[in-house]
Amino acid sequence: MASLGKLTRRAFLIGSAAIAGGVAFGVYKVKTPSPNPLIPAEGEAVLNPYIIIDQSGVSIITPRAEMGQGVHTTLAALVAEELDVDMAEVTTRHGPAAQAYFNGAVLGSSLPFKEYAMSEFQHGLGNQIGQVGKLLSLQITGGSTSTVDAFEKMRAAGASAREALKLAASQRLGVPVAQLKTENAHVIAPDGSRLSYIELAPTAAQLEAPQVPLRPREQWKQLGRSIPRVDMLAKSTGTATFGLDVRVPGMKFAALRANPHLNGAMQRFDASDAKAMPGVEGVYDLGDAIAVVARNSWLAMQAVEAVSVDWAASPHPATMKEIDARIRAALNDSANSTLRDDGDADVLPAGSTEITAEYHLPYLPHATMEPMNATALFDGDQLTIWAGNQSPIIVRDKCAKIAGLSSDAVTVHTTWMGGGFGRRGEVDYAQYATRLAVQIPGVPVQLMWSREEDMTHDFYRPGAMARFRGAVKDGKAVVMDGHIAAQSAMVQAGGRMMGLPMGGPDKILVEGAYDQPYRIPNYRIRGHIADLDLPVGFWRSVGASYNGFFHETFIDELAHAAGRDPLEFRLELMRDEDPISAAVLEAVRDMSNWTGKTAANVGRGVAFTWSFGTPVAEVIEVVDEGGTIRIANAWIAADVGIALDPSIVQTQMEGALIYGLSAALHGQITFEQGAAQQLNFPDQDALRIHTTPRIETRILQNKPHISGIGEPGTPPSMPALGNALFDLTGTRARKLPLADQFPLLT
Repeated sequence: MASLGKLTRRAFLIGSAAIAGGVAFGVYKVKTPSPNPLIPAEGEAVLNPYIIIDQSGVSIITPRAEMGQGVHTTLAALVAEELDVDMAEVTTRHGPAAQAYFNGAVLGSSLPFKEYAMSEFQHGLGNQIGQVGKLLSLQITGGSTSTVDAFEKMRAAGASAREALKLAASQRLGVPVAQLKTENAHVIAPDGSRLSYIELAPTAAQLEAPQVPLRPREQWKQLGRSIPRVDMLAKSTGTATFGLDVRVPGMKFAALRANPHLNGAMQRFDASDAKAMPGVEGVYDLGDAIAVVARNSWLAMQAVEAVSVDWAASPHPATMKEIDARIRAALNDSANSTLRDDGDADVLPAGSTEITAEYHLPYLPHATMEPMNATALFDGDQLTIWAGNQSPIIVRDKCAKIAGLSSDAVTVHTTWMGGGFGRRGEVDYAQYATRLAVQIPGVPVQLMWSREEDMTHDFYRPGAMARFRGAVKDGKAVVMDGHIAAQSAMVQAGGRMMGLPMGGPDKILVEGAYDQPYRIPNYRIRGHIADLDLPVGFWRSVGASYNGFFHETFIDELAHAAGRDPLEFRLELMRDEDPISAAVLEAVRDMSNWTGKTAANVGRGVAFTWSFGTPVAEVIEVVDEGGTIRIANAWIAADVGIALDPSIVQTQMEGALIYGLSAALHGQITFEQGAAQQLNFPDQDALRIHTTPRIETRILQNKPHISGIGEPGTPPSMPALGNALFDLTGTRARKLPLADQFPLLT
């Protein structure tokens, strides 16, 4: 508990400084408003960093990356609700790289509290610490924080702009502001006359916008309802611009090839065969990789494979046996953290039955449908980058260093992206494009990764192992003692993103295990950092992606040892600890008509994980169809506090479940001589239409605080499936992927 105490006190001191506006660590700057990065073009009026009005109407800046999760729709709706404009009439634009769009919820969620038990003081402390994100310019899309961060600030932007427009109308009409109202992008006078926002905007932009209370939830007209997504039409008609769709006059195409033996150097290469191919315009040394520039993308991809390269060996362990041994050894080393230590987990109560288990999960790729890519143009004084990315300021600053420019000389255009899942929080693809652009100044060049390059040079979800020991007595869990070992994604990815050394107790390593709402009298979770340096990063649901499997599989093992129904066993542990979580579990029980009894050819499994502020319970049903097991049905219940757009919440929960089931069935990356052995989807499959279960989802809104939706549906999916297979076959899955162990339909 000492480590937790130290971290909490440190967090408290930082939060107090933020509140007081003190000078420690420059936190006084937190209260200084960020400059508005928007420069109005001809005919435009900029009311604040989120709203532009011109003759075509209202444009809303949505500063988080749209990668299929519907965030541009929901964030725009936050503004539109207060601004009194119909979402059907607005245009959305991604915000530029700018401090004004920092994400305070990212840091605010880093505190090592059990989220289900957080007090209002702790929530407030998290909000204050989150404001330090302004100092770090954390314009990041990730951690299921987009709507949490924007919920108040973007509504406030809409409300203040509305009042500025009313002030402008008041000046023009000579009518007190109190007598004016707004509706459908117009200010309406008492006599019924209407002034459009378009005609009022130039004046309103010159006024100091008042800050007013936000409308109560019962007055919402658009929020809380399902509305058409703003990206639906373009994506349905093929007119959406993803990174690979960027076209710039005079653009060339390039393909990347880097050492498949991770972190190995490039010693020499012979490009004579590639250069002899008609249409190839150059082969370039990028330091630890090469790029071939050609007149079209297909030629560039063919030519880069024709280059003969002498790659140096990887510094990483040569076999998976050695890698696994390092992770297993960490379980016996001293713990990095003990973020939960209730009671005395060392002593088994008299008369109890002991249960032990070890679990092993593989490294995983992100495998986004759109491989990594970026387009760059360098003219000696300026650098322009087009890329789907989750962190435009990091892209800007890191690429500026490569180009030898100041950050002000770099412009980043964030495109829509074909999947992110944390991978596009990294910026290596933009850095490679910049290295190439610097060598061919004045020529815009799009650097593409093949699927093989993408999967070979990922920042993987860490492989992880766990050792659990527990005990049951009189049908109840009385001991839960877990050791969890993996590489630290926070040390690596957090360090890369923030440019700061990451140390101290690693919350991410144990999230999804230490912070679960079960009342077990002797409950301890310890995290151990493995001594490995394979490239790892943030993968959808991060630490909870493996801890959900460890924790909920072991809970199931405890229930079985106790002779209890696994769902009722969980409920009994949960009801007094957190009624909100219990209500989620009860909802999935009712939805699935859970009885604890199944036919001989049917298996059912349940799992629950609280992650990213959202409690989620899932039930998976599998059916043995003549020796082949099909995943037939899935039920999801989640409490998001406030469902701003129920249809988007539903699709995110269901997409997260499918993503998790895909990983559970097929996902793994193994290494040989430091090189990934799975190179494309035939080696790393996913659920298909015929293998995806029928899904039913129920969204609850009992929590007092809004929470994220992009990631929480993934962690319970994997243990729920494993538990269902145990119910069907009697074989306990303690490792993944499952397709290697069970005759599943693929």
